Amino acid sequence: MTGRTLYPGQACLGVMGGGQLGRMFVHAAQSLGYRTVVLDPDAASPAGAIAHQHIRADYLDAAALDQLAATCAAVTTEFENVPAEALTRLARGSVVAPGASAVTICQDRVAEKAHFAASGVACAPYAAITSEADLRAVPDALLPGILKTTRMGYDGKGQVRVSNRAELAVAWTRLSQVPCVLEQMMPLALELSVLSARNAAGEIVQFPVQQNLHRDGILAVTQVPAPAASAALQAQALASAARIAVSMNYVGVLCIEFFVLQDGHLIVNEMAPRPHNSGHYTMDACDVSQFDLQVRAMTGLPLRPPRLHSPVVMLNLLGDAWFDAAGQQRSPDWAAVLALPGTHLHLYGKSDARPGRKMGHLNVTADTAAEAEALARQAAGVLGLPTDW
Repeated sequence: MTGRTLYPGQACLGVMGGGQLGRMFVHAAQSLGYRTVVLDPDAASPAGAIAHQHIRADYLDAAALDQLAATCAAVTTEFENVPAEALTRLARGSVVAPGASAVTICQDRVAEKAHFAASGVACAPYAAITSEADLRAVPDALLPGILKTTRMGYDGKGQVRVSNRAELAVAWTRLSQVPCVLEQMMPLALELSVLSARNAAGEIVQFPVQQNLHRDGILAVTQVPAPAASAALQAQALASAARIAVSMNYVGVLCIEFFVLQDGHLIVNEMAPRPHNSGHYTMDACDVSQFDLQVRAMTGLPLRPPRLHSPVVMLNLLGDAWFDAAGQQRSPDWAAVLALPGTHLHLYGKSDARPGRKMGHLNVTADTAAEAEALARQAAGVLGLPTDW
């Protein structure tokens, strides 16, 4: 990563991945006048549909990677499982942020947990499982627990809850006996996340702490300010997130997810080397969004602390909202939703709605947190979403 500034209107920026996060990155980059290129094999990718150029190729296609590096002064990623070797190849001809070394840590749960420990941030007790011997050696104290694949798991995929050794053995077989991590089940009170942006000069800025609710392993609701987190707890989360980013020499936007235990202790859960669903509220509640800071971090433009100007509730819109109680497909009543004050709808350009598929999000802003929450509950009711948060 060089210290050279890539000024608006004078450079081309690339993104590996063409999903909704790539789409929102492209919007942010284009608003500053950058040309944009997306590399994604899907001809119908949401980001590819709006970029100046869409390279339709596999993420390990050498010719496509060389074309992307030759075209773009800097390249970023929109999902954590971009092959690290692709980022290494891109770095021969382009600035890459985040770099392969940081992404490699984030792609492996064992390496990730080792990095947390090296950063002085506590995580849940765990054991790595790569063999039958490891399975037999699991300490009793880790049960009940959650068995997670070491690589490629997200949104609750590649995870199985287990209560005893028999269930653990069955779960490992169900996960095809790939390398896994067994994490002790902890008594949770809250889920929080922190978004940090850091540039090559080592400057780091952070958004306010976010309080999250997940359903079936998928983010459903984010509230900012975090209603149930004390000032001291939020300060600890911000400091821990910064230490993790600095110790990786991370460049870009990084999301760290935390658990707050029932006894008040904070432990780190996992991290994502990219903008995050829980940060989508920044598009309407802050003076700069997580995608604006993604662009600034990779181009060397000034980073300044983002300002939350409105309390906000973000509702994740899954494809389930496109179906009624009888399972018949329908069109959500957007007119009723947008008639509510402070509602900001963001759809991702996906034509095929399926249960569990991320189709968009709704940000609800107001003068007070209580107003934002009440309006968000009304909107959720219109969309047929649960209102129990």
